[in-house]
Amino acid sequence: MKSALFFLAICGLWAQSRALGPVPRYEVRRAKWPIAIDGKLDDAAWRDARRIEFQFPWEQQTGAKQKTLARLLWDDRYLYAGYECEDTDIVAHYTTRDDPTYKDDAVEIFINPDPAQNNFYYGLEMNARAVLYDYFYVFPKLLLKRIDFTGVHLAVHRRGTLNQTGDVDEGWSLEVAIPWANFEELAKKLPPDPGSVWTANLNRWDGTEPNRRLSLWSDSGLDRPHPHNPDRFGQLVFVNYR
Repeated sequence: MKSALFFLAICGLWAQSRALGPVPRYEVRRAKWPIAIDGKLDDAAWRDARRIEFQFPWEQQTGAKQKTLARLLWDDRYLYAGYECEDTDIVAHYTTRDDPTYKDDAVEIFINPDPAQNNFYYGLEMNARAVLYDYFYVFPKLLLKRIDFTGVHLAVHRRGTLNQTGDVDEGWSLEVAIPWANFEELAKKLPPDPGSVWTANLNRWDGTEPNRRLSLWSDSGLDRPHPHNPDRFGQLVFVNYR
């Protein structure tokens, strides 16, 4: 993630070591009611969104397998993503936009509005402080960190104490609303028409080194824990029914 060239150099060594099924498919429903971005996911609109439970493909990692559930919705103004993370020790140190939030307790969404190609996609990586690291990835050659999404609403609700090891936390949840205009370089139409298909992956980095674990929606298929493989992004199907 920090070095695209490093990833390019070693990705050939990461052979698939397990059987992979088809990529998952998720219906992104249109929000029926307004959503207040406060990190709590308790608005009525979220009840209509099916939950995605993240998987743990890499047994060589030693971090705890803590559950993550994600949901997606859309309306005329925004794409919404919500995450609910079990976490007994919430840790997040980075505080400034475009800090390497993926080193903290963090969730991510990688998204490609044009599945006819898989060499370009957007990344948003958000820690348990609601700090955003966003970029445009010309995969795998160049990650453009100086791309800054505009108008993003982001909030976290923590059920526990931040950066206080020794007590037992319950977890944290995050909501993000992304204005459609941020996808205009790749999207054919914004907001997408019902029936449109984009591709994406949703991920979580959890814990601190050396006990750290990556979980995600669609198995990236890589032998070592790494989320960046657009060939294995799941499908997002935008639907208009509730």
